[in-house]
Amino acid sequence: MPDEPKTLDPAARPGGTTAPAATTTPPGAAVAAGDSPAPGRAHRWTLGLVIVGLVLSALNLRPAITSLGALLEEVSEGLHMSGSVAGVLTSVPPLCFAVFGITAPRLARRFGPAAVVCAGMAAIFAGLVLRPFASGTAGFLAASALALMGIAVSNVLMPVIVKRYFPDRVGTMTGLYSMALALGTSVAAAATVPMTEALGGDWHLGLGIWAVLAALAVLPWIPLLRDRDRAAADRDRAAADRDRAAGVRTEKATNTPATSPPAAATAAPRITRSRTAWALGCFFGLQATGAYITMGWMPQIFRDAGVPASTAGVLLAVTMVMGVPLAFVIPRLATRMKNQGPIVVALGLCGLTGYTGLFLAPASGAWVWAVLLGISNCSFPLALTMIGMRSRTGAGVVRLSAFAQSVGYLISIPGPLLVGVLYQHSGGWGLPIALMGGLMVPQMIVGTLAGRDRTVEDEC
Repeated sequence: MPDEPKTLDPAARPGGTTAPAATTTPPGAAVAAGDSPAPGRAHRWTLGLVIVGLVLSALNLRPAITSLGALLEEVSEGLHMSGSVAGVLTSVPPLCFAVFGITAPRLARRFGPAAVVCAGMAAIFAGLVLRPFASGTAGFLAASALALMGIAVSNVLMPVIVKRYFPDRVGTMTGLYSMALALGTSVAAAATVPMTEALGGDWHLGLGIWAVLAALAVLPWIPLLRDRDRAAADRDRAAADRDRAAGVRTEKATNTPATSPPAAATAAPRITRSRTAWALGCFFGLQATGAYITMGWMPQIFRDAGVPASTAGVLLAVTMVMGVPLAFVIPRLATRMKNQGPIVVALGLCGLTGYTGLFLAPASGAWVWAVLLGISNCSFPLALTMIGMRSRTGAGVVRLSAFAQSVGYLISIPGPLLVGVLYQHSGGWGLPIALMGGLMVPQMIVGTLAGRDRTVEDEC
């Protein structure tokens, strides 16, 4: 495949190597966590493991949510939940993503991105194993929160790992794991109900079976824990070589003004000063609102319109599976455009049309609305791609990813809950669907602002 545009990372050179560190880093300066460890030096098996790890991890980033959406009615009845409490349950994912996602940069600096993602996959496994055994709503929420904590940190660090190991393939690799994410989402939505029926109709088993996939996702990251130590050693040797080339004694480098980077050079830019970061956070939040309302409530909308439960699950799967091809195409298209605003508007119009159809004829046009909403949900891989494009460095991507996703998921928390409350008190889906469609307008506005050709470093 052709190289991605070199504007994604000024330090990147064709062939997967990076420019000499001396051109971007003052002598003696420590490389910030999350910067690329020079993929040209990485072993082929390491890059292969990273790809396998990205794909398996992405497959696990949504089944904990969409499997619950397919069985929400059965779980609500089994745990004696009201419509409002079920709305709270559908709001738990964005809440956990906002609360736990903000910790990802600090954890990555201390333990390395691979170690944190490995722990995240283990948390997903543990949560999915424990959740079916919960005897009440509180225990069910606690087990779900454990799984969602693992999803949260992995969500934030996926763009970071892509930028770190594949700085000249941001669009391609973002598309690859976005495609895997969409595949895992759609398979969980379509297969959960049939698997539950095959297992005797027990929703506990239908939800717990997805822990097997999470267990597999832990394995590729274990050998990569050593790669962090190797990368750190390479950075230390490179720093020592630069010091010797400058005629400075290595053992005095940390105390010599000539080799100590200025405070301004090492201080992290205040991401809150960037208008683009705020626009990206709002765009991420509004698209997440639509996505989690869709994953949590769309099967119930179709079931209330007279669609059988199994068909409603397949319709959700159709919505999710649209992201499989488009999640690979859209990031690559976005990296070839200076301004991603036109893509934002096109996806938003698809969503607005889909919600209008869902309002007017939910059953008769169900398949069309499912397809249009699936196209609209591809705003998620577009947002991830823009995170990688709106910063020059890996360290900047870490901060921007954590900020945009945490702010975004905070914005998205009220959406699913509000839909549940409106549904319970209005006695129908008219008001909730009108809310969903109305949110597409500000999503297109802030997405267009976030898609402008600029970086957060310039604005900070």
